[in-house]
Amino acid sequence: MVDYHAANQAYQYGPSSGGNGAGGGGTMGDYMAQEDDWDRDLLLDPAWEKQQRKTFTAWCNSHLRKAGTQIENIDEDFRDGLKLMLLLEVISGERLPKPERGKMRVHKINNVNKALDFIASKGVKLVSIGAEEIVDGNAKMTLGMIWTIILRFAIQDISVEETSAKEGLLLWCQRKTAPYKNVNVQNFHISWKDGLAFNALIHRHRPELIEYDKLRKDDPVTNLNNAFEVAEKYLDIPKMLDAEDIVNTARPDEKAIMTYVSSFYHAFSGAQKAETAANRICKVLAVNQENEHLMEDYERLASDLLEWIRRTIPWLEDRVPQKTIQEMQQKLEDFRDYRRVHKPPKVQEKCQLEINFNTLQTKLRLSNRPAFMPSEGRMVSDINNGWQHLEQAEKGYEEWLLNEIRRLERLDHLAEKFRQKASIHEAWTDGKEAMLKHRDYETATLSDIKALIRKHEAFESDLAAHQDRVEQIAAIAQELNELDYYDSHSVNTRCQKICDQWDTLGSLTHSRREALEKTEKQLETIDQLHLEYAKRAAPFNNWMESAMEDLQDMFIVHTIEEIEGLISAHDQFKSTLPDADREREAILAIHKEAQRIAESNHIKLSGSNPYTTVTPQIINSKWEKVQQLVPKRDHALLEEQSKQQSNEHLRRQFASQANVVGPWIQTKMEEIGRISIEMNGTLEDQLSHLKQYERSIVDYKPNLDLLEQQHQLIQEALIFDNKHTNYTMEHIRVGWEQLLTTIARTINEVENQILTRDAKGISQEQMQEFRASFNHFDKDHGGALGPEEFKACLISLGYDVENDRQGDAEFNRIMSVVDPNHSGLVTFQAFIDFMSRETTDTDTADQVIASFKVLAGDKNFITAEELRRELPPDQAEYCIARMAPYQGPDAVPGALDYKSFSTALYGESDL
Repeated sequence: MVDYHAANQAYQYGPSSGGNGAGGGGTMGDYMAQEDDWDRDLLLDPAWEKQQRKTFTAWCNSHLRKAGTQIENIDEDFRDGLKLMLLLEVISGERLPKPERGKMRVHKINNVNKALDFIASKGVKLVSIGAEEIVDGNAKMTLGMIWTIILRFAIQDISVEETSAKEGLLLWCQRKTAPYKNVNVQNFHISWKDGLAFNALIHRHRPELIEYDKLRKDDPVTNLNNAFEVAEKYLDIPKMLDAEDIVNTARPDEKAIMTYVSSFYHAFSGAQKAETAANRICKVLAVNQENEHLMEDYERLASDLLEWIRRTIPWLEDRVPQKTIQEMQQKLEDFRDYRRVHKPPKVQEKCQLEINFNTLQTKLRLSNRPAFMPSEGRMVSDINNGWQHLEQAEKGYEEWLLNEIRRLERLDHLAEKFRQKASIHEAWTDGKEAMLKHRDYETATLSDIKALIRKHEAFESDLAAHQDRVEQIAAIAQELNELDYYDSHSVNTRCQKICDQWDTLGSLTHSRREALEKTEKQLETIDQLHLEYAKRAAPFNNWMESAMEDLQDMFIVHTIEEIEGLISAHDQFKSTLPDADREREAILAIHKEAQRIAESNHIKLSGSNPYTTVTPQIINSKWEKVQQLVPKRDHALLEEQSKQQSNEHLRRQFASQANVVGPWIQTKMEEIGRISIEMNGTLEDQLSHLKQYERSIVDYKPNLDLLEQQHQLIQEALIFDNKHTNYTMEHIRVGWEQLLTTIARTINEVENQILTRDAKGISQEQMQEFRASFNHFDKDHGGALGPEEFKACLISLGYDVENDRQGDAEFNRIMSVVDPNHSGLVTFQAFIDFMSRETTDTDTADQVIASFKVLAGDKNFITAEELRRELPPDQAEYCIARMAPYQGPDAVPGALDYKSFSTALYGESDL
């Protein structure tokens, strides 16, 4: 029996130790911890007793009228216990023991005790409230008892966001009135004095009943009366207080206000249920909208990247050579811009696209959505295939460009050499045809004839000496043709003209010799000195011409060894100059001797030496020219030597940097591999460590920029090889791109693990256990487990997959989940997804269907109006646009099928 008679103790509530009724096992103190003791409440403000009488009476009558009765005086009408027992039966829906109908005091006490026993059975501990006080009409105890009933049956079960009772009711009021101006609900007394909070609650749920914007904060009586009258007329909430009771009290009674407000809460409980359902639907739709946005972004980015690849590949595959070095150098510069400027952002886009795709798939798995399948041709594999094609097209392009530039440089050099030799030869042949056709021998004297014969012999010697140059010209023209020189036509035309003229000169030379030989018998004397002069002057003259030609000959070299070879050859030539000068002096001495003999013998010489056109003036002039060309050649060779030394410096400079950067990239790649296997600490620690590691890699970028600058200098200098390093700029670029992509993918893997852990509620300890187990059985550190390794891992985690029929069946089921493609390998991400599904719950299609059913008022369909009323505008329109018309037998115009829509959100597996 509950002790109702603890004499003169304060009215209070304590925790219940049992009770199986509604709310059984709850704690009254949880939501009444701030309540003052009942006696002190009444002593502090007598006006509160008046408010409680009125409120509690109205509240009791709101329930008693369901049984066809009511009370007038709360402390009188419950004295016999009959209406008290009836009230408890109405509000609990349970039957109490049959009451005693006698009029005696003992009968009344027994009835009240039955009521108090029922209250105690619901988990409420009553202190200082006894049946005798109620039967005696003790107002304080009666009000305390009614407040206990109100708390237990009207307030205790109110819960908002895991709060309960008073705090839950207060939080509900704050949320519902938050959008309204001049309303700030902080308690259940002062916050309600101006009446705006009551009107805001009604307007929030039934806006058609209240014109809230017309209410004034400075007219509380009107506001309160308006709210109370509307509540009584339209919401079936009896008027529990008068406006004057609230306005004329400094601090309205908290229990009266709570009782009144709880009636509003229960009146709108259906809307609360709908709101909860709407919140669930909004959450699901928000996830779906975000996923669709990510899918659209992926499709757009994938299309842009594939289009760029499609446009770039033909450009890289175009290997049609240009005609000039300038045009090919422009193509090389365009390719450099492509590697430095255009491709790097696309590498990042490709990496980011893969990361976005993996993140999207993770989010879809976490929200029980079907996996995302990009439109045809936009799969990650399609992008990778396109990228491989791009890199295949790119491979060798730069080498081809450099080879073409080298070929064109060689062609330009040959063409210039051809023009130089052709010009020298054409200058030599100028007038030769006219000379050979001249019939001067017909009127010449014998001495003249002999001179003409000797002169012709000298010419033939000269002609033979020029044969080599003609052959060189023809050979250069042939080489230009073989190398596909763009102006081969003009070269061939000029070469053909020289060859035809050479044939003509040969024919004319033969004819003139025959003519001179016919008269040779008539010739008698010859000037031996002139003849000797002519014979020695002609080859010396040819030697000087060849020397001048060699000194002016263009050269092209690519290494320091080649230029040093040319310098050595030039030094050797200079060493022959003293002998040549002595030969020149000897030839000039012959001419002087002839002059001396003629003068001493009074011989009148008729003009120049009849045997040669090479005069001493010509010899001296050409010798002076040779002397001038030697230092010029010295200067040109020294300039080229300086250039090749500079090129060698560039090679060594590039090699020094490349031999540091290349091994650094390789080391970092190996370190990332170890980090991805040996990850320790929390996922956040791992992510922080990886991002710090990524920053250290990015901070190394200036070293690559420096290497690019050095490579640019090498390219501009047309340096084609480098024996000081095995690393090319292409190797360094590819390694750098792979390094950035690998660290980004590793970071994304950890981010997805964090996303999985947080979404599935997996603890850090569980995640570490999963990682430790996976790494323990990943013996080769390959990042994936074979079937036997995976089975051992599952057994270590407590799964019964031993080698028997039942264990094999369970293991095959798990393998179908973690390895749907039957690759024979289980990745860590698949392992984590499986473990998270095994250990956590997520929302399901059935839950979403149940939420829509609440919004639809238990109908099998929902209308657009209901969606727009219950959901935010954007999510309502999202549903309307995607829901199919409802086809059931109870369909009405405009009915929408929310069941098939909800199922589609989760894929066919939830059907």
